[in-house]
Amino acid sequence: MPSRRSHRYVIAGIFPRAAVFAGLLFALANASAVTLAEKAKESGCVNKPMWLAGDTYRCATQSGAFSYFNVPGSDGAPLSGSTPRAPTPATFPRVDPEPQKGRDGVRRKVLAEELSAEEKLLTESRVAYADGAPPPLPEERADAEKYRTRIARLRQSVSVHEKNVEALKKELAAVK
Repeated sequence: MPSRRSHRYVIAGIFPRAAVFAGLLFALANASAVTLAEKAKESGCVNKPMWLAGDTYRCATQSGAFSYFNVPGSDGAPLSGSTPRAPTPATFPRVDPEPQKGRDGVRRKVLAEELSAEEKLLTESRVAYADGAPPPLPEERADAEKYRTRIARLRQSVSVHEKNVEALKKELAAVK
């Protein structure tokens, strides 16, 4: 009795297109067997994906943007712990587009002003930090611990301002 391997070659020799077709079917079957966890990782999710509808899910990425993806073959059931969004009731108050555009414009302006001020504070903090080697103050020359404490405070200040600038830029990018 021939082995499976030799049998496969015989079929491929007799029906070359069938072998290619079978290979494609196998690849498609494996491609659709992607799990939700694999798709979430592939999409760069930093939180648990939320089921939207059918086989569509949404999650947040590290940049703060949302990633939408499908999981073929999923049963469409929501993940445990997440619930699908209910439709908005017809009686729910709605904001007209024009006032909303005005509010978004004001928000954008305030965020831009905050970003400008935070960037200025970051620049000042970096100058004071002087790449971790600011000159010691007169009272710090005799006490090395005071000097180390001040450097740690300055380093923390630079870090806080960098994070604030990053967060403000994300917020500005999210404003419609």
